[in-house]
Amino acid sequence: MEPSLTNSLAGPHIVPLPIVRYAQGEKVVPIRTQQRSATILPNFVGLKFQVHNGKVYHDVTITEDMVGHKLGEFSTTRKRFTYKQSKNK
Repeated sequence: MEPSLTNSLAGPHIVPLPIVRYAQGEKVVPIRTQQRSATILPNFVGLKFQVHNGKVYHDVTITEDMVGHKLGEFSTTRKRFTYKQSKNK
């Protein structure tokens, strides 16, 4: 499926996030955000984000495969369905 003309003209949705580079050996503090629509950029690779799903924050570590996708794709908003177990009597 090809992107629509308006999407290709608009470009990526870039949100100004506070990106802090840490020296090697320093403890990395994840960046908390509610911007699920933010596009993952190449300079985010290796950083840790906490993405809000509407209830809690999910930890997401950015890899090279995620570049170009949205942050919200990696934090599910719905509960996973499980069948109820019944007791055998």
